[in-house]
Amino acid sequence: MSNIASAKNRVPRILIVGGGYAGFYTAWKLEKQLRKGEAEVTIVDPLPYMTYQPFLPEVAAGSIEARHSVVALRRHLKKTKIVAAKVTGISHAGKVATITPIVGEPYELEYDQIVVTAGAVSRTFPIPGIADNAIGLKTIEEAVAIRDRLMSNFDKASVLPPGPERDRLLTVVVIGGGFAGIEVFAELRDFASALVGKYPEVTFDDTHFHLIEAMGRIMPEVSLKTSEWVLKDLAKRGASVHLDTQVTGAVDGNIELSTGEVIPSDLIIWTAGVMANPTVVRGGDLPVEERGRIRTRADLRVGTEDEIVEGAWAAGDVSAVPDLSGGGVGGYCVPNAQHAVRQAKLLAKNLVAVLRGEEPRDYFHKNLGAVAGLGLYNGVFQSGKIALKGFVAWVAHRGYHGLAMPSWERKFRVVWGWWNNFWLGRDLVNLQAVQDPRYVFEEFAARPRPPQPAEAAPAKAPKAAPAEKVAAGS
Repeated sequence: MSNIASAKNRVPRILIVGGGYAGFYTAWKLEKQLRKGEAEVTIVDPLPYMTYQPFLPEVAAGSIEARHSVVALRRHLKKTKIVAAKVTGISHAGKVATITPIVGEPYELEYDQIVVTAGAVSRTFPIPGIADNAIGLKTIEEAVAIRDRLMSNFDKASVLPPGPERDRLLTVVVIGGGFAGIEVFAELRDFASALVGKYPEVTFDDTHFHLIEAMGRIMPEVSLKTSEWVLKDLAKRGASVHLDTQVTGAVDGNIELSTGEVIPSDLIIWTAGVMANPTVVRGGDLPVEERGRIRTRADLRVGTEDEIVEGAWAAGDVSAVPDLSGGGVGGYCVPNAQHAVRQAKLLAKNLVAVLRGEEPRDYFHKNLGAVAGLGLYNGVFQSGKIALKGFVAWVAHRGYHGLAMPSWERKFRVVWGWWNNFWLGRDLVNLQAVQDPRYVFEEFAARPRPPQPAEAAPAKAPKAAPAEKVAAGS
């Protein structure tokens, strides 16, 4: 009887899986909307920060400081328990999740409400060489690595004579012509043009940029006319876009195309699609639709229109949320930051409503448009039939994302960095050595001498043979 009473008096436990856009915003809004003692919120993510992914192309191009494009969970989630771990299993039938911490043994954590916001990872295909030679653009670490690799390649090329190896170092290949691919492609092209002025040994014509897209057009989020303008703009800047072309191999950095062309490159960036986080989706018993996302209702509860999985919620790239505005692909919301943030804000309200015995509301958001940066002072903006290009679109791009960055503290850091760069230019410091920070210390560190073998005792001289035996032998 006492166990039943304690269960009734226990504060509901809310478990949030993933600290990306949707996870961070859900926890952030829950902190503001929950009454004191109304629920306990725990967020589980192996990383201690949320990455604002629309800034990754500018981080790769040196226009934004890497740390300014991430939001520290522990600084901004002051009432939420933060666990540095992965959720490797969900048994919603028993309302238990398997937590695998970054250090230590896995354990089970009970919950009353679970919010799955584990995001997405790069989706690749079994093309020879891609897994070994390419790099994605989903994390801040990848953006920093791309930036440092390009700068290091300029350093190497500047001391090499003209030839195949020099050309390979100065060739960048981006695979995928969606928004992420076009933005990082254009930003890096602009970045390389800025680097050329600092390297007298390298000319603009020495650099080569190739974008590979399997479809017959780029940027399906904008009108065909706008995408064609982007193609012409890239062509003016010496960048090559290969449409209706597939990558068939990338062994040893040699990009083999379906056209028969081979492009040697030391920097291959893969942006050709994402998929829901498979560790979370496959490791649980929540319903999954055909594309590998958690089946989610319009009110952001897990389930279908006719069936509700009580106590389970989902949002962001890991979920298949119906797009009631009619603008989604296949009837579902497309995986982007615009939907993830808005879904998370409504999810927090709906979860609090359910805890208080109220009805949740359906998610409805008509896409406001698409905006992309194409390098410094250049961009493109599309909203319905309205299209802006060039400097005005670039201002709209920075304005929108500057406002969308969560917290005034982070907004200030980003805008202050832009202001400094306006007057001082890009920060062109290459920190690739940070990926192996001990190399100088190890090179010069004194080490104990290996133990010397003990000196062998001097061998005894052989006894002289008796004179008569020697004479007999002779």
